[in-house]
Amino acid sequence: MSVPLSILDLSFVREGETPREALHDSLELARKAENLGYKRFWMAEHHNMVGIASAATSVALGFIAGGTECIRIGAGGIMLPNHSPLVIAEQFGTLASLYPGRVDLGLGRAPGTDGRTALALRRNLGNETADSFPEDVQELQAYFGDPVPGQSVHAVPGEGLDVPIWLLGSSLYSAQLSAILGLPFAFASHFAPEYLLQALEVYRAEFRPSQNLEKPYAMVAANVVVDDTDEEAKFLFSSAKIGVLNLLQGKRGKMQPPIQDVDAAWSDEQHAAVDRFLKYSFVGSQATVRSQLEKFVEQTQADELIVTARIYDLSARLRSFALLAECWSIRKEGATLVSNQ
Repeated sequence: MSVPLSILDLSFVREGETPREALHDSLELARKAENLGYKRFWMAEHHNMVGIASAATSVALGFIAGGTECIRIGAGGIMLPNHSPLVIAEQFGTLASLYPGRVDLGLGRAPGTDGRTALALRRNLGNETADSFPEDVQELQAYFGDPVPGQSVHAVPGEGLDVPIWLLGSSLYSAQLSAILGLPFAFASHFAPEYLLQALEVYRAEFRPSQNLEKPYAMVAANVVVDDTDEEAKFLFSSAKIGVLNLLQGKRGKMQPPIQDVDAAWSDEQHAAVDRFLKYSFVGSQATVRSQLEKFVEQTQADELIVTARIYDLSARLRSFALLAECWSIRKEGATLVSNQ
């Protein structure tokens, strides 16, 4: 049961590395992904995190798009509460004008950071809450539409352009909103696994066809690390486990190199917390990962998989995605297709 594969990249900053180097690493990965036949290359908005270089997501995507030829690029996602819908329409309208037929806009309703940083991002928050998210999404959709009589504010560039909007979620909220608005839906199961199956059920059951989408289209996220053997892949995956434990303990830092016996000094509670966070992680040889992913697709009935890999060594990261593409049998010609989804 083979479905398209895409990549979610957070432009992780490795220990001893600068954000500039991390962004160039992302470009190298995007070029590799394009050559291998991955469908999309998405980047995510996070702030006040020294280990992530994709905070200015639209700028980073412009850098990636300019260095590639055909792979779809997009936000996975833009945290809309941090921005005015008009500004995002203009930014992604600019990207779509420069790279037509290649730009996706995934939207999230979380700030992608802590409360103090969220306030610094949008000082006029006042009494606003995430409850304005549905209205903001619809306002953004309107900016990409054709002008209506009496309209006084226009997104230039942006107006009349084809920029597919996705909603991203880690709970039931965006699943319901995606269904109501008839939009494609992506679930962040790579870090928030608890509501995955329930959210997909809600999305499909409540979906209303729209001019954007005739039937539900669900993409699910997973952590994937592939190497020659299960043990070698588990060693590479230790960087992700260290990162999650540090995050859960309130420590913000750069991506750490892998270590042997990463679990040895951890308590049972720490093991359990990290395992819950990384439930949908598929780590091992090509045969192991393919078998695991086939079961995951069967379980979720996903239309597409988007995978991420917090692997410290860039060459190992590139090789992991290459091994995954090979065992999943994605085809290079698929990368040249322009899709409206």
